[in-house]
Amino acid sequence: MTSDGGTTAERSTTPAEAPGQPVRDWPTTLATERLTLRPVARPDVPHAVRLWTDPQVRRHLGGPVPVDVVRARERHCVGVPGAFTVVRHDGEVLGLVAAEPDGHDGRTEVSYQLLPEHWGHGYAREAVHAVVDWAREAIRSAIPGVVAVTQRANTRSRHLLDTLGATADDHFVAWGEPQVLYVFPGRGTGPGEPPRGVGETGK
Repeated sequence: MTSDGGTTAERSTTPAEAPGQPVRDWPTTLATERLTLRPVARPDVPHAVRLWTDPQVRRHLGGPVPVDVVRARERHCVGVPGAFTVVRHDGEVLGLVAAEPDGHDGRTEVSYQLLPEHWGHGYAREAVHAVVDWAREAIRSAIPGVVAVTQRANTRSRHLLDTLGATADDHFVAWGEPQVLYVFPGRGTGPGEPPRGVGETGK
């Protein structure tokens, strides 16, 4: 597991059921300098299955997902509001980033997982930055703010969150492991400008 391996939230693989359409203007597509982030489509499912079952990706996520859970996720992951497939501009699928309404403690929760062969190139930082920026305006949660949760042992994931300006706000134990809750800064208070080209490219 590296910083590109991901955070712990995974409820975004099932349809959002919060009232009042908490994800606004969906579907939408985001673009960065190197990436397109678009809603999960049926051809993306095999890549998602790899993420859910790869031991490297799942090292800090409780291990590979059981087969029955994988089958359920396959049926329900397509088009989930707030869940994006990360695609390089040459068409290569890199992984998933999702923003879930009313996640940890009622705030919007961002999670991310990239396939191991694409770790270490800065793609996760680029993609997460874009989704966090979008989620601040597009998602209505019970409590304002955007957060992410990762295992304390996942030092590279924590470094990624640090570089995005997120700050460790809480420490707790879940799924039998120490976790860290990170809070992203509000719009205009981050460590720098978003990656060039971040923005909506269509709905």
